[in-house]
Amino acid sequence: MLNEFEEFRAYTAPPVYAAKGKRDNSYLGRFTYDILLEFHGLGRILTILARGYMWQTEEPDVDLARRALCAWCSLPQKKKASPREDWQYQTCFPELHEAFPELVDGKGRGWLFRHVKGICAFVKAHSDLISSPAYKNCVLLETGFEKAWRDKLTQLQVPLFHRDTKGGWVLRFDDVLADAKERGPLRKYDVPLSADMLSRLRELTPKGVPETVLPTLVQYYLAHMQESSEWVVLPVVNFDAYFGSTSFSRRWLNELPEDVILRDRKRQDPCRYSVQASFLNLPLREI
Repeated sequence: MLNEFEEFRAYTAPPVYAAKGKRDNSYLGRFTYDILLEFHGLGRILTILARGYMWQTEEPDVDLARRALCAWCSLPQKKKASPREDWQYQTCFPELHEAFPELVDGKGRGWLFRHVKGICAFVKAHSDLISSPAYKNCVLLETGFEKAWRDKLTQLQVPLFHRDTKGGWVLRFDDVLADAKERGPLRKYDVPLSADMLSRLRELTPKGVPETVLPTLVQYYLAHMQESSEWVVLPVVNFDAYFGSTSFSRRWLNELPEDVILRDRKRQDPCRYSVQASFLNLPLREI
């Protein structure tokens, strides 16, 4: 989460499917079943992708980033699909293969579509390494992903101010591209913590929570804190994928000591948090 170049590679390089046991979800890559089934956390993924392609030169290339998003999201055309009307949104982009061979193949199978197929194939071939809940999620993924993703891809392409646009919180490519342009090029945040602070964080880490969780949240906070607010938005589902476990959102996050991590309980979505100023020896900032 601190190395955005690493995130970008996780969404564009050929996946490696492997698992050491039933608690190992490495075969999912930088995803969780919540992301793949419900599309939670999709905004950050698409923004990382857009920034990676948009900022290849000093000036942002918005059109290049949009075409990269279409390639990554592409679905192969249905065998018995009816001819599309002019007003209907395209969901198959084989013509982008030459420009983005890493994102879509000549049949219009985008990176995400191929990754989902790879996950399902791995689970079928290695059921002994897959937990029962994960296997059930994979069955749902295999049977329902393509239709759900086609609907989502259509929604993503609706212009921001289209007369039929409904819902203020619907994610669109326009939102992603605007965010990517504002955030600028991908970054690697260097936020070293002192040996004393790391020792204190280890002491305060609850039993059963990996020792990497608290330091990572403190570093992420320091990397993204702003003068105008003491709160930083926490991309919870993306952190699940980063830690390789939904235990982060479903258990660990609720167990973290408020002596270190303070969550904004007044707001549930998006989740916001701060690191106690007394812990960091930082002056309090006005909200």
